[in-house]
Amino acid sequence: MSEAPPITPEWFCVRTQTKREHIAAGHLRELEGVEVFCPRLRYRKATRRGKVWWIEPLFPGYLLARFELREMERAVTFCQGVRGLVRFGSEIPAVPSQFVEALRREIRERSQDSEDMFSVLPVIQSGDEVEIAHGPLQGMRGTVIAVAPAVERVKILLDFLGQPQSVDIDLFSILLPRRPTP
Repeated sequence: MSEAPPITPEWFCVRTQTKREHIAAGHLRELEGVEVFCPRLRYRKATRRGKVWWIEPLFPGYLLARFELREMERAVTFCQGVRGLVRFGSEIPAVPSQFVEALRREIRERSQDSEDMFSVLPVIQSGDEVEIAHGPLQGMRGTVIAVAPAVERVKILLDFLGQPQSVDIDLFSILLPRRPTP
């Protein structure tokens, strides 16, 4: 009599309820035999209350879970916060483990806080053309001449009253330049 091949868990893409990725991840982690990876971004954003840290999922509406499909599909699908598994017709494709490990490694290298969260900082360089978004100079455009990331300030060269003027401004008071995607 031939033995059945050993059952090996694989990574699958799990669809979650809107804005409930962290809830689904927490409940899935409680299931025995399920490993969860739900990468999140942490970034600062200027609001009326001042600069606030925001945390959002890297893949809104989705997370990755590693489990044995035949044994755990039903438990994962009916877990709180989960809408179902990503399917193509009747097939539930596995996510390559090399992709998940590469993503985990990249996040670990950039992370200070936890294994699945990393901070994203604005990328701005001298010479970038920017527009002032807040304050009395709102709407004016200028060229960045210096960046002080430690104090979150930039020095911008503006054409003001017919002369070039250098202005020191809060990094979160400008609209960052659009960069072409590679």
